[in-house]
Amino acid sequence: MKAKILLLIAFFTLIACKREPKISSSEAVSISNLVTYKVQNGVLQMKSGNFTYDFKQNQIPFKKIILLNASMAGYISELNAVDLLIGVSSPEYIYSEKIQSLLKDGKIQNVGSDQKYDVEKIISLKPDAIFTNHIASFDNTYQLLKNNGIQVVFLDEYMEQKPLEKTAYLKIFGKLLGKEEEGETKYKEIEKNYNELKQLALKAKEKPTVLANEMYGDVWYLPGGKTSVANFISDANANYVLKSNTEEKAVTMSFEEVFATADKVQYWVNAGNHITKREMLSMNPLYGELNVFNKGKVYVITGKERAKANDFFFSRAGWYVLISF
Repeated sequence: MKAKILLLIAFFTLIACKREPKISSSEAVSISNLVTYKVQNGVLQMKSGNFTYDFKQNQIPFKKIILLNASMAGYISELNAVDLLIGVSSPEYIYSEKIQSLLKDGKIQNVGSDQKYDVEKIISLKPDAIFTNHIASFDNTYQLLKNNGIQVVFLDEYMEQKPLEKTAYLKIFGKLLGKEEEGETKYKEIEKNYNELKQLALKAKEKPTVLANEMYGDVWYLPGGKTSVANFISDANANYVLKSNTEEKAVTMSFEEVFATADKVQYWVNAGNHITKREMLSMNPLYGELNVFNKGKVYVITGKERAKANDFFFSRAGWYVLISF
């Protein structure tokens, strides 16, 4: 069994066909350390980070929603809930062909970007709810939207570092959008397949060493040892160069520091948005000094793009579109 296949296959989350029973709505559900919810006395009580919500029966499921973060569109597509979308920000980063088609037809509106939202348009669309990551500098904007009767729901899914916990946001979106059964079923499918692939990877006779990310200017931004990328690599039964690190954010290193740890690296994943090795060298000639660049496998994320949108960040099939040099 080849280590190359096992390293990559444990990144993938396949789709199964088995249906799972709907969970009892009275049970408390933990999405992660950041998000939990339960139904009590007919009220959906949700905690997301520092924010708490009590949604009454007449408030949910939401029928008209706006997304202020493109990454959340993947959950909506997975739940077949695109018809509930009436607005999105930064649409150029959304890969979904269906969403792009509805934008073109005017059925979904562009409400700005993460730099500046079109608040007047948002208010005029009269959404039931807006889903967004919390950005402190936009607190005045959030309050204005709330003052106009719009529910603002903060879901900082980008902070989740465990792959299955990030996937579990399907459950909360399902609960809020009247897609509870779909959310539970989709999650169970992914969880089952992911764990099966994780166990398969444990059978590998080799345990390759892996490098991740790339340089920007003079700095290499490596995923910390507790980030989602590091967790993917660990679940693939491989050795990440920063596996002993305890950060849940990027770790900055110089090329010399990376070079000193990369002598035995066999795989370089998430090596940027490049087309060829020649292009990589034109960006940074120092890459040519790495053994993995010359003798190993280098995987980039250019396999499935549309303008500025990249399916690598959008759908759970994203890891399928890694291509190697």
